[in-house]
Amino acid sequence: MSTLYGISDLHVGYRENREIVSKLEPDEDGDWLIVAGDVAETPAAVEWALGTLAERYAKVIWSPGNHELWTTADDPVRLRGMARYEHLVRICRDLGVATPEDPYPVWNGPEGPVAVAPLFLLYDYSFLPEGTSTKEEGLEYAHGTGIVCSDEFVLHPDPYPTREAWCEARVAQTERRLAALEMPTVLVNHYPLVREPTRILRHPEFAMWCGTERTADWHTRFRAAAVVYGHLHIPRTTWYDGVRFEEVSLGYPREWRIRQAGPSRPRAVLSPRRDAGGAA
Repeated sequence: MSTLYGISDLHVGYRENREIVSKLEPDEDGDWLIVAGDVAETPAAVEWALGTLAERYAKVIWSPGNHELWTTADDPVRLRGMARYEHLVRICRDLGVATPEDPYPVWNGPEGPVAVAPLFLLYDYSFLPEGTSTKEEGLEYAHGTGIVCSDEFVLHPDPYPTREAWCEARVAQTERRLAALEMPTVLVNHYPLVREPTRILRHPEFAMWCGTERTADWHTRFRAAAVVYGHLHIPRTTWYDGVRFEEVSLGYPREWRIRQAGPSRPRAVLSPRRDAGGAA
């Protein structure tokens, strides 16, 4: 039987992670692979990783993370914000990789078709630290602790005035699209759709860069069979309102080296019969 797998946070800029990705293989010829963001910081590295996986898996589905959107000083691609995202989408389309801008691939399982929906939503600072009530208060607190996401310096929202304005536009656009679906979904987002998974962060103030309260009911509202996410580098399975959430991060070598199980493998999300997929 073919299987729908998920993995995220490949960070192939690290040699050890690049070696892991170079050896990933499907268990069956028909297996699909979700890649839920943070593949790499440069378009060239993203293209290598997704291209390598697309040659092996029957279908690869990509949802962008924050690292793909960084414009760093040593990257020859100087595109920022929306232009950078659109450049990555073009790379994926050339590779045959599904993106949030494409028809949602349909996975046909024993309980019927499921739309596998890669999302690009960003965050809006609504996961505020305890005791704060505004973005400004939250950022002041985070700066005081020294825990500030690099996005503040290298993830540019152009042409939007702020990252939260870009998030608002993406949420509204995606919400309309999901509402038009008439089948169950697998929702794929780099960030958790609910705040609860961030409660166990070692530095809870980092939650500000981890999602938006606007998606808190999407897993029930849009009939999710499962939700796949990454970003937190805490691979695990949790349940909210009866819906299974899979955090599928590989993470940095310094993190997976100390795990008893070693580096994460792609995690099974759905294991249906071998059927051809369509698009929604």
